[in-house]
Amino acid sequence: MSGRPSGCFAHEIRITWGDCDPAKIAYTGRIPWFALDAINAWWEDKAGEGWFQFEVDRNFGTPFVHMSLDFRAPITPRHRLVCHTWPETLGETSIAFRVEGEQDGVLCFEGRFVCVFVVADAFRKVPPPQDIRDIVLAHLPKA
Repeated sequence: MSGRPSGCFAHEIRITWGDCDPAKIAYTGRIPWFALDAINAWWEDKAGEGWFQFEVDRNFGTPFVHMSLDFRAPITPRHRLVCHTWPETLGETSIAFRVEGEQDGVLCFEGRFVCVFVVADAFRKVPPPQDIRDIVLAHLPKA
C-alpha cells in the first residue's frame, strides 16, 4: 500500500452482479464511481454533509479537475470493496483526495482525485469555506 495514513476513513461498498461486465469482474467504468462514492462518504462522515447539501444548502461545489487511477487487481462480487479515503493536500482553492480500494486485503485500485472549490450558482473558483478548510486540515496526513 502507498503510505496510507493510520486511521483513515474506510467506506465499504457491496459489489453486485450488476456492477460486473461479461468477464465477471467490475466494469471499468464503475471504478471511478466507487471512488467518488467514497469521497462523498468521507465528506458526510467528517463534515456532516455531502456534495448535495454543499451545492443546494451552502451554494458551494467541488467539481473535479483531475482524476487518475491505477488498477492493481480485479474487483468481484466475492468480497466487500473497502475504499480507504483521505485528503492528500489542500491548496488555496483545491483539494486532492487519495482513494485505495481493496478486497479481502488485496489492493485493487488506487487513485488521486483533485477538486476545485466553486460558488455553485456562479461556477466561480473560490477558497473553501473556513469550516471546511478546518475539517480538511484536521484530517491531512501528518508529515
